[in-house]
Amino acid sequence: MTEQLSPCFHCGESIPKGIKITAQIDQQERLFCCHGCEAVARVINGAGLENYYQFRTENAPRIDQDPERLAKYSVYDEPTVQQQFCREEDGKHQATLLISGISCAACVWLIEKHLENIPGMEDVRVNLTTHRATLEWDKEQLKASEIFIALEHIGYQAEPWKANKAEQLLQKENHTALIRLGIAGIGAMQVMMMATSLYFGHYTGIDSSYESFIRWASLFLSTPVVIYSAFPFFNAAIRDLKTRHLTMDVPVSIAIILAYIASIWATFTNTGEVYFDSVCMFTFFLLLGRFFEMKARHINAQAGNQLIGLLPNTSWVMKDGEYTLTPTEQLQVGDQVLVKPGQTVPSDATVIEGSANIDESALTGEYLPVHKEIGSAVLGGTLCLDHPLTLEITNTGHKNTLNLVIELMNKAETVKPKAARIADAVASKFVAAVLITAGSVWGFWMMYEPENAFWIALSVLVVTCPCALSLATPTAITSATAALKKAGLVITNPETLEALPQTTDILFDKTGTLTEGKLCIAEVSAQGQAKNLTDDQLLDLAAQLESVSEHPVARAFPAAKAQASEVEITTGGGLSGILHPDIVGTHTDIDFSQRFYIGHTEFINQQTQLDLKTPDAEHWIGLASAKGLIGWFKIQDTLREDATLAVSHLNQLANTHMLTGDRSLAAQQIATEVNIGNIQSGLTPDAKLHYLEKLQADNKKTLMIGDGINDIPVLASANVSIAMGEATDLAKTKSDMILMNGQLESVSKAFAIAQKCRRIIKQNLTWSLTYNIIALPLAAAGYIPPWAAAIGMSTSSLIVVLNAVRLRAMA
Repeated sequence: MTEQLSPCFHCGESIPKGIKITAQIDQQERLFCCHGCEAVARVINGAGLENYYQFRTENAPRIDQDPERLAKYSVYDEPTVQQQFCREEDGKHQATLLISGISCAACVWLIEKHLENIPGMEDVRVNLTTHRATLEWDKEQLKASEIFIALEHIGYQAEPWKANKAEQLLQKENHTALIRLGIAGIGAMQVMMMATSLYFGHYTGIDSSYESFIRWASLFLSTPVVIYSAFPFFNAAIRDLKTRHLTMDVPVSIAIILAYIASIWATFTNTGEVYFDSVCMFTFFLLLGRFFEMKARHINAQAGNQLIGLLPNTSWVMKDGEYTLTPTEQLQVGDQVLVKPGQTVPSDATVIEGSANIDESALTGEYLPVHKEIGSAVLGGTLCLDHPLTLEITNTGHKNTLNLVIELMNKAETVKPKAARIADAVASKFVAAVLITAGSVWGFWMMYEPENAFWIALSVLVVTCPCALSLATPTAITSATAALKKAGLVITNPETLEALPQTTDILFDKTGTLTEGKLCIAEVSAQGQAKNLTDDQLLDLAAQLESVSEHPVARAFPAAKAQASEVEITTGGGLSGILHPDIVGTHTDIDFSQRFYIGHTEFINQQTQLDLKTPDAEHWIGLASAKGLIGWFKIQDTLREDATLAVSHLNQLANTHMLTGDRSLAAQQIATEVNIGNIQSGLTPDAKLHYLEKLQADNKKTLMIGDGINDIPVLASANVSIAMGEATDLAKTKSDMILMNGQLESVSKAFAIAQKCRRIIKQNLTWSLTYNIIALPLAAAGYIPPWAAAIGMSTSSLIVVLNAVRLRAMA
């Protein structure tokens, strides 16, 4: 009988004698019965799903059969694990996966087409920028593990998207990319210096020993570039060839490998030409372009982490008659939660005890706190300012308002513009044409002059490698980006410069965009007993009371020269206390022996039995005593100094709209003052997005300018978006441009720069295409040797770069 040892950590079955398979899980060495169980455990631990083993109700089934992929991914079929990355709606599973290995639009096309052909898959949307895939499938027909296996089958690794895991992958990717780029840059500089000597020596003469030394030194320096820096191209090309789908990595890899091998042959035999410089420069410039693309992608990928960070990690939940600190993710509908002043509401809820001011600016973008009392609804992610509240949870998980904003944002991001769809469709066809051309030329010369066939084909491949064509757009965009930066605008999405001149409608947020987002005293009106006081003296009296408050309205008043005594704060109403008369002198009829009240009219009328009415529909704060009204203070946001001029210039370029969550008359007044004809007030984030989509449905090209989290779905969905420099970090990451100097007038300058950038891109494309049309037949006819093709390609690229540099003069 077989001697039994301890049970398997994963499946619980006994481990036979002689089997010792271990792995470090939770910083402890665990034993397993087979390599399948070990693989599953490693996947669980590596994906950050360690809690699976703590909360599972029974052991997992034993996994000791091939295929290995089934063992690796079957953990994602476990209901306990799926709760952490899947959501269910109408019998469908939905999930967001993070996919590594995506390099271009052709990769996105391949993944989407491959997964769409799997029975049970309902919807697949892959975002090229963030490398996230949003999936929806029928759980009765398709298992989650089968999706992961299908992705690995075509060469891509996937895992559930989690904020902390995604952040780790981004840091690792950035670190590796910098090392590869650095090695390629150093190698390219050194080899180019040596290549210069060879080029001049070809015409002026060079000793054979020196020539041989330079060739061997170039081989030594270029080898790390080819083996390490260019490895991502080779790896992707092998993957693409296995799946019979072509991307730009295939001709890039062929050109690098052929030029490198041909140069090695020329070095060993001391015949022909060497192209180590072309290999290194080609690799360096390609890596540089992909590095900038990666950095832009990282900025967007990190945005979800910041939005999720609005919710607290733990909450005070009523359990067995007392409040217990509980993880927020474990909240259930109906739970009673205590939120103290300064704490964040953990989820959508209803107030069942207490009253307080709630700062909703993180979600609504509006600066004034909202008073909440028993029966009021509060949103997850908002901030309790002054008094404790007892709440009853009404929504959790993906039904929470904050998560709905995230879903709106993801939906907007995954909608592909027409240009992107066209790029996906033609990507592999273009690559195939490049390879067919080079192969056809090689086949033709093999029949006539076999000894020259390889070199002529290599010349054709070098000519058709679209260096100038590839640089035509990015160099112009880089120069335009530098010009915009000097003008006070930081661009985060290079496609913005192409889309901006096509804009037909410009949409503004109000608070923090057209206005400063800071309250001020717009008007002071002395009343009754205070008729003989100056505005400054009346402000000094009000400041005595407001100085003890942290309310945003209180910050609009000047610093107090004295402080009131016996001050009391009434939540959602105002303040009261005894004022000091010294600051206004003796020439006044005000009786300072009584109590004074400052706040909105309802509060003052309730406290003094007066019947006050505000002068108009604006936001007025009153100061009064039981004997009558003393003064009015008009509170309003400050319009940006250049807002009127900026909108005037932009009105000449496009139609202007204002979308705001503010329901007051101030919204209409600001729109009138800056001459915006289309105004939509009192809008939720969803309503703003709906308004934008209606414009886009009418073939309008939209530009959105905003600053708050409530603007994020619209910023993400607009054709072009600009976030103010004072905007939330999340709004900035979801925008195509950031207005760092806060001057709206810079937006009109951005239009001018974008228009010139577009012209230069057309010029560069025309030149590069003309060069290829002329050079390709000459190379195919054998009139251009590989070294001349490399020089011609470099010269063509230099012309493109110098033309693009002219954009910098516009700053």
